[in-house]
Amino acid sequence: MGEVRKLQKKLRQIENLEIKITLNPEERLKISSKAELRSRLAELQLQLSGPQQTLGIVGDGKKEKMKRQVEDAPEALPSQMPPASKILKGEQKSRAHATAARQREAGGGEAIGRQQETIDGAKVSDRCRDESEVCPGGTDPDREQELQQEDVGFKSLRASWEKAKFRLRVLEGHNDIVTCVVAVDNLVVSGSRDTTVKVWHVPTATEHKNLGGHSGGVTCLSAPPPEYCKRLARTLSLSSEERFILSGSADCCVKIWALSIGQCVKSIYTFNAVTALCFVPEEDGYIITGSDGGKVQAWNWHTFENCQSINAHQEAVTSIQSQGPLVFSGSAEGGVSVWENRCWERDPLRLLHHWSGQVTRCGGEPGGRLTLSPRGDRVFLAYGRAWLKILHWRTGMVSRLTNHSSVSGVTDCVHQTAGLLIGSCYDLANGESTLNLFSLPQCRYLSSLTWGDAPRILCFAAWLTGSGDHRWVTGGRDLVVWEQLPGSGKKRGDVTARRDSRLDGTLLESEGDTEDDEETDDYEDNGDEEKERQSIQQSSSGGWFRCVLQ
Repeated sequence: MGEVRKLQKKLRQIENLEIKITLNPEERLKISSKAELRSRLAELQLQLSGPQQTLGIVGDGKKEKMKRQVEDAPEALPSQMPPASKILKGEQKSRAHATAARQREAGGGEAIGRQQETIDGAKVSDRCRDESEVCPGGTDPDREQELQQEDVGFKSLRASWEKAKFRLRVLEGHNDIVTCVVAVDNLVVSGSRDTTVKVWHVPTATEHKNLGGHSGGVTCLSAPPPEYCKRLARTLSLSSEERFILSGSADCCVKIWALSIGQCVKSIYTFNAVTALCFVPEEDGYIITGSDGGKVQAWNWHTFENCQSINAHQEAVTSIQSQGPLVFSGSAEGGVSVWENRCWERDPLRLLHHWSGQVTRCGGEPGGRLTLSPRGDRVFLAYGRAWLKILHWRTGMVSRLTNHSSVSGVTDCVHQTAGLLIGSCYDLANGESTLNLFSLPQCRYLSSLTWGDAPRILCFAAWLTGSGDHRWVTGGRDLVVWEQLPGSGKKRGDVTARRDSRLDGTLLESEGDTEDDEETDDYEDNGDEEKERQSIQQSSSGGWFRCVLQ
């Protein structure tokens, strides 16, 4: 297993190198070895999977069988896991105290105080059980009936997705990696490392506007709701139907673009390279930005003045999302912060919870990037692993959802749309890119979508057409529009859903004290690989930001 882990780490590092703009001869040589490394990894994985298929035939006794299961399985099978109720009992308390103890050892007084606040919250919530837990005293008839109805609904949804078909169209125009996408009406807006923001007309798959103005790579986009666009349009004497887009860039600027006229109407200089942003539609409206140094800032939509600056994270802020008055920020070191927007003129954001990478079990990799998607009391996290993490942000409980059939899978982004949870997955071993679909709120696996030579998907946006069909856009090396087709009619090249039987038994698993999901990063590299990590870390100002925009 040691060589497998080593190869997986090498391939992950090569993938990070490939998205740099400039490469030295040594880096080019490493990239040229990718095909050979993939071939060797596939060979080893095939050898490891062999004995698992012949258990009970080769070898004698229970001891040999158990040994193979431990060595060959990437993680414990759901049937081997203890019941969720047993895992959950007392875990909040022990995890919170352990985290507080680690922070006490590091001498972080202020962080301890904040963590103690969450410990107290965990104690209170420990008296309550999760809604899905069955009462140990017996079976609740109402709950049993509800579960049966959910199961019928899930089977119907799964059957419909088994017949799903999508037609893909590539939008050509960017000359570098697409880092962010957002949908506005019949338009798709994309930002790229090539410093441009492009507007695309989806029905005709043509470029509508080319918004050039940033002097650095574009890292993030956000679309304010129509009512906030109308307010700004009135102050600028533009049409009340005008739509605006926010873009953040490595040039330390947030630009506000009027889509119909294709012009920048406002530019905000933030003094920091902008790596994430979102619009919060509360009161006058707020723009929340994250920087490559871990700073979170709030800007008033009415005056465009800075209302607050907080040193919130240790490394680059890689994802910011809002949910009502709540704002969620995630960083390259794996930390997640939850903020309440009090809609004050000064200092509107108040920290509710902060969960470090030690709690989320994300982070720890050079060039890492955490993306998040909140839903109620849960936050779905993607951080370059074969799993999606689910953080219960009020208590710090973490569970995980398998998003790939082997540990060589890399999850780059997670998105919710119309009752679906969608996770992208890229296989380091063979270069295959996949979108996995799960039902909400149960998080049960539905189907997968992929096609030959599919590129790695780094960003995702989705909406429904007037007829209720899905339209998606994915970005990475290619910008692709996905259009769901009616039941009949199919052309060559159309993508059809398929089921990965290895994900069929996927269940939500509560994380214990093991580090199974980090095992591919525990292997000690040789000196050359250590130098490579250090060169990535020192090449610019912040982890994920370095890899994407150098």
